[in-house]
Amino acid sequence: MAAEIHSRPQTARPVLLNKIEGHSDAVNAAVLIPKEDGVITVSEDRTIRVWLKRDSGQYWPSIYHTVSSPCSCVSYHHDSRRIFIGQDNGAVVEFLISEDFNKMSHVKTYPAHQNRVSDLVFSLESEWVVSTGHDKSVSWMCTQSGSMLGRHVFTAWASCLQYDHETQHAFVGDYSGQITLLKLEKQTYSTITTLKGHEGSIATLWWDPVQRLLFSGAADHSVIMWDIGGRKGRTLLLQGHHERVQAVRYLQLTRQLVSCSADGGMAVWNMDTQREEVLGPPSLFNTLCRICVFYSWINVGFLLVQHHCRKCGKAVCGKCSSKRTAFPVMGFEFPVRVCDACFDTVKEEDRTPLATFHEGKHNIAHMDMDPSRGLMVTCGSDRIVKIWDVTQVVGCSLATGFSSR
Repeated sequence: MAAEIHSRPQTARPVLLNKIEGHSDAVNAAVLIPKEDGVITVSEDRTIRVWLKRDSGQYWPSIYHTVSSPCSCVSYHHDSRRIFIGQDNGAVVEFLISEDFNKMSHVKTYPAHQNRVSDLVFSLESEWVVSTGHDKSVSWMCTQSGSMLGRHVFTAWASCLQYDHETQHAFVGDYSGQITLLKLEKQTYSTITTLKGHEGSIATLWWDPVQRLLFSGAADHSVIMWDIGGRKGRTLLLQGHHERVQAVRYLQLTRQLVSCSADGGMAVWNMDTQREEVLGPPSLFNTLCRICVFYSWINVGFLLVQHHCRKCGKAVCGKCSSKRTAFPVMGFEFPVRVCDACFDTVKEEDRTPLATFHEGKHNIAHMDMDPSRGLMVTCGSDRIVKIWDVTQVVGCSLATGFSSR
């Protein structure tokens, strides 16, 4: 008897496995439990819930715990089953989850911030909990004594955080569009550098400690890769989203970047290819078109807008940059302005996409992945949590392709 052969779909896409409903307000974070058919969610409705998959195939809450203030973020350490919850009132609360995931015990409450906690990371190596808040600060506290070890204040809301557990460096994104790199110590810290490149507030960060790459997503709809380990200031710009980029994850094994945006867009970027750095716009004082020497400013109400070619970076007037093209090798997955001379040099193969785009069909505020099982979870303001099979998109057996937060 011959086996039936099914043709593979031409476009691989995430497959929706389950939807979890029941929250009465926005779900701010959802985390997959490693080696378990389970999800941890924290919500604006002040609940922390642990959902386990039952024999029926549906997820039901095995833990339903209510706290005094809306839950804004979470950091879960699976080996110790310790979970840290950031709250709208500025506190960070630590719990211990039982082995059967049916009970959660309060351990400590940390007075970390004066306003909403935006992100946090627990480091078992240093026994610190590092957090950022809308009080424009990053703080680090000792989980053994519960005492504050240090605090640094920024000029804008601190919105997101990544932490290198080995070197104790913290990357903090803020609402001004900057990323600050800090070296944290007990009772002190030092500012290493500030990364500038986004034109909108930083919404999410992801740090790969192996290749020493930092990825940032922002309100300007773009993702930037910062080559920290190369020490040469190399950056790559990735543009393909149409809304604020709210979540990014880098997969080490396959060298792919997964990003999600507020409109439900999901992108998978091929980072295992030669890419070119984007040449920034010319100086604001350079008002002459570099091609025809006419003025390249256009009056728009009371504003003056200067055009520039996205490929060569030259200042150009509208007449000399009338054409558009995608140029994925520089991160432009959709057509952008280029000068006529550069347009003529772009071949058809240069327009071959280096990313795939998919639709999550709900607002995505947070995303978590377990590539070893090919799973992804998304959640957002629509109060729905979605669990996806992404093996067709990012490949199978990626056990070494993911670094947990």
